[in-house]
Amino acid sequence: MSCGDWIQGPFGLDAAKGRTFRCERTVLVVVHSVTAGTRLADIVPLLESDRRVQVTYTGASSVFSAGVSEFLGKLGGVFIPWKQATQTRFDLAIAASQGGLEQLHAPVLLVPHGVGFSKYPSVWHGPGPAARRELRETDCGRLAYHGRVSAAGIVVATSAQLERLRRGCPQAAAVAVVAGDPCLDRLAASLPQRSAYRQALGTGRRALVAVSSTWGPGSLLEQCPDLLTQLAGELPPEKYQLAAVTHPNVWCWHGRRQVSAWFADCARRGLIIVPPEEGWRAVLAAADVLVGDHGSVTCYGAAAGIPVSMAVYPPDEVDPRSQVASLARMAPRLRPDQPIAPQLEQVVTAWTPQLHAAIHAQVTSAPGQAARTIRGLMYQLMKLAEPATPPKVEPVPAPTPTAWLAGGAP
Repeated sequence: MSCGDWIQGPFGLDAAKGRTFRCERTVLVVVHSVTAGTRLADIVPLLESDRRVQVTYTGASSVFSAGVSEFLGKLGGVFIPWKQATQTRFDLAIAASQGGLEQLHAPVLLVPHGVGFSKYPSVWHGPGPAARRELRETDCGRLAYHGRVSAAGIVVATSAQLERLRRGCPQAAAVAVVAGDPCLDRLAASLPQRSAYRQALGTGRRALVAVSSTWGPGSLLEQCPDLLTQLAGELPPEKYQLAAVTHPNVWCWHGRRQVSAWFADCARRGLIIVPPEEGWRAVLAAADVLVGDHGSVTCYGAAAGIPVSMAVYPPDEVDPRSQVASLARMAPRLRPDQPIAPQLEQVVTAWTPQLHAAIHAQVTSAPGQAARTIRGLMYQLMKLAEPATPPKVEPVPAPTPTAWLAGGAP
């Protein structure tokens, strides 16, 4: 796959030259980062099996665009360079990040790539004075370009998020739809597969402890870089199994080989290293307890009914009105300077169904409805009749830890 070549395929003026299927609509999937790509992987199956629709992929510029070419190459889809994508008409473009969307000749559907409306953008240090940070999802400077909202449709997960968007950028709120959270819906659909996931992981009767870290300053790995080593050394392997879920941006920024090398000693001691593309939801569904930070995975875990402990929490990085802030007020703190095993037992007993329900309600206002609502919106934007068969919410694939190790080890 070359990023510089001009690609001929089932789109643009020459779409009919080599076609076998007479597609009525062409869709462009815009991948800014591996993180965004993994979330779009929950959306694209809602329309790609329709023989009236041709799906094409492109990579857009982003601070975390490293790894996007490899990610897209593994998908096996038609890929076109960004420059060509901006000079070709499509019937729909789908993106899970902002940036460059105003350049596209298509109605754009913007979907979230996390729990959303929670984390402030990271501070980039420089000689200029500090400025107020706005949530990306409500920042008119990001959502609009030259007096026009870049997206024709915006998906939000909750009614509260829609209200936040109305206050921050009312023009964008006019095209927003409360659809629930497709990522959480797939995690919920995967929970009945818990036994199968645990068997695939080789967990047995042990307690599976998932450790999740977001990226950047304030994250678990940045604040507690030795926590995984401590857990691997302190928790008896005959009683506990460890799995590390690390934000894709960590892998993209530092490099897959480097991250694997840093985790290699823990992996030799039994730590399961979950790759950035997929696998974390299967691990959560199998987990007995989750140790995390202010990243989306921690929030998804709590919403799915998994007992959660926060190892770190940077309040200055999180909107105090968000679901992540609510979780921080509920979740026990992990104290690395105290024995870990008793703390994990206390975490399990501290969480009640009422606490899980409270977080769940802040993550989605339409549980189980995201696939149906998002698919309807996509077909509406394409001006194409929606298929009569309801969309299915599939469980995530079973984990393959042997393949993960083979693909990630240096």
